[in-house]
Amino acid sequence: MAFFTVNLGFLITVFLSATFSRAHPGLGFGWGGGSGTGGHGQFGGGAVGLFPQFYQFSCPQVNDIVMSVLEKAIARDPRMAASLLRLHFHDCFVQGCDASVLLDDSATIVSEKKSGPNLNSLRGFEVIDEIKAKLEEQCPQTVSCADIVALAARGSTVLSGGPSWELPLGRRDSKTASLTGSNTNIPPPNSTLQNLITMFNRQGLDEVDLVALSGGHTIGVARCVTFKQRLYNQNGNNQPDETLEKTYYLGLKSICPKSGGDNNISPLDFSSPARFDNTYFKLLIWGRGLLNSDEVLLTGNVGKTMELVKIYAEDENLFFKQFAKSMIKMGNISPLTGFSGEIRNNCHRVN
Repeated sequence: MAFFTVNLGFLITVFLSATFSRAHPGLGFGWGGGSGTGGHGQFGGGAVGLFPQFYQFSCPQVNDIVMSVLEKAIARDPRMAASLLRLHFHDCFVQGCDASVLLDDSATIVSEKKSGPNLNSLRGFEVIDEIKAKLEEQCPQTVSCADIVALAARGSTVLSGGPSWELPLGRRDSKTASLTGSNTNIPPPNSTLQNLITMFNRQGLDEVDLVALSGGHTIGVARCVTFKQRLYNQNGNNQPDETLEKTYYLGLKSICPKSGGDNNISPLDFSSPARFDNTYFKLLIWGRGLLNSDEVLLTGNVGKTMELVKIYAEDENLFFKQFAKSMIKMGNISPLTGFSGEIRNNCHRVN
């Protein structure tokens, strides 16, 4: 009889947890407070208040919905995978992973979409909107836009042939954006290695994270304006970057003329631009990295980045494992949790 009583109590507890969680996803599961500093907590490497089972009761089908939309979007436009991965990066480096990057201009918001790194460049907003609409049908006012961005980044990596990871969830959406933060915190494509290390360190990310996350450039493209300096005036002397392999350099010149053509595009990894693999690192070793911020990982002579490039070029499995770890770490940058922020009804505007 005592055995039955204990188990009945357990079942009641589980039932109550499920019931409360539908109304307040995450209640009783270690919510953190405030905007936080993104400390690394007990739930799958998550920040305080984030854990992979966050929507277990309130929206158990969340990942299935995300993946179904992504499969169609990436089938239509293979570039979309890289765009959604980049969207997560550009979100997390400004105010933390809070979906501030999705907010449009309003009476109180100056949109981050107008910043130098984002203007005419950031893509994928319509895919996030489609995911959000489907989730609102199934689980109204439950899944945050910030979590959708994080889930879309993971799903895009997987659908491109890359690794998966146990993604801590429970982020809430900001009510503010920071145009200044977007202009100053996202590393520019002509960054020096020291500049990259400094900007990543500011986010709590180290050199291993820098090199592994840069490996995300194994998919996607970049605009001519982001690498033109390397072709025509690398050091202010009207000469190309001498680290560029000659055949690759001549090919880039045909895509990216000295004047005009700023929006012409070139693959970041011309060998397999839609497949998530370790070819990016091999290309760096061959002098065929597209952006200055790519090639300096090998040539910058600071810290251990050169060694890491060579290791990941040799061992794709090791790169995949570290990329997954670093994506979890990046996704834990200063999330809004608990009663901070909100769950936006529309990802483009504050409720």
